[in-house]
Amino acid sequence: MTRSEASVVGDSGPAAAALVASRVLDVPDFPKPGIVFKDLMPLFADGPAFREVIDGIIEHYGAESFDVVAGIEARGFVLAAAIAYATGTGVIPIRKAGKLPRASYSASYALEYGEAVLEVHQDAFTAGQRVLVVDDVLATGGTAAATLDLVDRAQGSVVGFTVLLELSFLAGRQRLSPRPVHALWRV
Repeated sequence: MTRSEASVVGDSGPAAAALVASRVLDVPDFPKPGIVFKDLMPLFADGPAFREVIDGIIEHYGAESFDVVAGIEARGFVLAAAIAYATGTGVIPIRKAGKLPRASYSASYALEYGEAVLEVHQDAFTAGQRVLVVDDVLATGGTAAATLDLVDRAQGSVVGFTVLLELSFLAGRQRLSPRPVHALWRV
């Protein structure tokens, strides 16, 4: 184990955490002063690293444990599409308000820097369909809680929630309890 692997933690072990950590850039004062944005685009752009992350998520859950992957707008779409393709499952987008053309459920939530609304089509899931929910970052848990509520309301059955990066100091995991959270890298 390298020094960098020993210094980072995550739910899939230090090697996975170090991989994610090595491909994230900090962008100060974005989207507003005082916020340090974690830019995951370098990870997405690195084909072998991105494949390793996707394979690690699938390995954590098992390819047979979910029927569909729900990705949260926007970077969650990237992860959800890759996981769905690799496992031969479907992908469902959880969208920002006003983007879906048919009858939808909506959920409002607070961000660490504002408020927003998410939506999912009312017929997105069949009753009891096993849903893996993915996003890039877990911060305060507002986005995640709203999404899990939407999946429940649309009759999906959440089997897991996974992110590449968890900002532990913002206590999002506690907000989602008792639902399990899987984060490849916890800061």
